[in-house]
Amino acid sequence: MYDRIQAAFAQGKAFIPFLTCGDPDLETTAATVRAMAANGADLIELGIPFSDPTAEGPVIQEANLRALRGGVTTDQVFALVQDLRRDVTVPLVFMTYANVVFTYGAEAFFARCQSVGVDGIILPDLPYEEKGEFQAACRKHGVALISMIAPTSAGRIAKIAREAEGFLYLVSSLGVTGVRQAITTDLAAILQVIRENTDLPCAIGFGIATPDQARQMAALADGAIVGSAIVKKMAAHGRGAPADVGAYVKAMKAAVGQGAPQGKA
Repeated sequence: MYDRIQAAFAQGKAFIPFLTCGDPDLETTAATVRAMAANGADLIELGIPFSDPTAEGPVIQEANLRALRGGVTTDQVFALVQDLRRDVTVPLVFMTYANVVFTYGAEAFFARCQSVGVDGIILPDLPYEEKGEFQAACRKHGVALISMIAPTSAGRIAKIAREAEGFLYLVSSLGVTGVRQAITTDLAAILQVIRENTDLPCAIGFGIATPDQARQMAALADGAIVGSAIVKKMAAHGRGAPADVGAYVKAMKAAVGQGAPQGKA
């Protein structure tokens, strides 16, 4: 189970880009995902638009609203993944909100994930203590319910790590998503607790935008996740974004590969 996710981290440090599906339209999303995969993305996060994305900063909030105004539905996102799976082999992971799954029906949602080839899901607003609500359906259909660990997780880090699936998403900073000038959290201390409790890979996200930041995060962890910087490019270039995002992914993947070797760091 979760073989594709494991494979994403098996060849060294992973670069994981994110984009919001349907911004500016689903055709451009499909072309951008293919450009990401062709330029070295190891795993790709696909945002299912939601009207109240509480973990997101203004950049991704606005992308969600643009996609919803364009009429994008969850069923259309499933169809998008089905189309991508004709030629895209890297792991694809949804990032969305619990209400999207509730509204669709958890059993139906995860059965559809399995049928189209979704490898995992990240639900930023799902408290760790309430993950049982979705856990059984995820496992039944082979979808990893990926846990997030934040600087505020404190005494719960060990427990979250021990029960994690797929990979761990370590949130670099307090607050919402968005580009940051500097990341000042003591991530090494959090990673030490994670390492003591799981062998699963851990990738760092929130605030990473430049190759130098990606290199630093990959030196600490098993990979770097970038969202807002890519969503900004989507907003700036619209239907012309795939080539620009592809070049960006190529540069970021190269930087991640330069992360200081620390074994399975």
